[in-house]
Amino acid sequence: MGAVDLSTTGMIMAYLVLIIPLGIIMWQKVPIAGRVLIAIVRMTLQLLLVGLYLQFVFKLDNAWLNGFWVLVMIGVADVSIIRSCGLRVRVFALPLMPALLLGTAIPLLWLVGAVLRRPNLLEAQYLIPVGGMILGNCLRANIIGMKNFYSSVRRDEKSFQFVLAQGATLREAITPYLSEAFQAAISPTIATMMTIGLVSLPGMMTGVIMGGNDPMLAIKYQIGIMIAIFTGTAITMPAAVLLALPRSFSPFGNLYSHIFKDNR
Repeated sequence: MGAVDLSTTGMIMAYLVLIIPLGIIMWQKVPIAGRVLIAIVRMTLQLLLVGLYLQFVFKLDNAWLNGFWVLVMIGVADVSIIRSCGLRVRVFALPLMPALLLGTAIPLLWLVGAVLRRPNLLEAQYLIPVGGMILGNCLRANIIGMKNFYSSVRRDEKSFQFVLAQGATLREAITPYLSEAFQAAISPTIATMMTIGLVSLPGMMTGVIMGGNDPMLAIKYQIGIMIAIFTGTAITMPAAVLLALPRSFSPFGNLYSHIFKDNR
């Protein structure tokens, strides 16, 4: 027995519950009601379009098309991370792309190939949903980590320059900032692993159970995906910072001001 289908009436009921958070927003006089409505409309349209496309992708199940779709997802995540960090896309788009590719591909292909033992590593049924889960968590980790790293170096510019003046290399000077940013980036994933199953039932596990499968199977899938997510976030964030060093700092170790959107 599969998951219960949602009728038109069911979807209308799902949207009607939005009256509660919108009512609270209006009551508290928080000026974000317009943004919330736009976000809901965008979410609906994006998911409908993606759903139609994925129906086609899953039916065709072409390795090249599946791989291309994952690259598109990585490209969108690339731009989203940079903009969310207040950085310039033209500076960071190129170095961030391989970092996201590594952080997504390594745990994804390991999970599909070595853990699930699928003969086709680019099988749509596993590649796209698992890749999306890993990439989504890498996106959040990178926003936290990169924002933390660059804002900290910018804030402590005098101390940072003093360390360089004492003879430290750029790699040595950024080490404490990178370590702090890395810890901030992976902390949410660690917190999730510490409480998973007790505080929350995550999407992968819930989806497998709602699909009519044995809860123990769902648990094994969730363990595998959490390990893959943690591995991806651990790879992506430091790789992104290190690959972006030549574009972020001058040969003398000065942080370029033009990398920030506000450019102060």
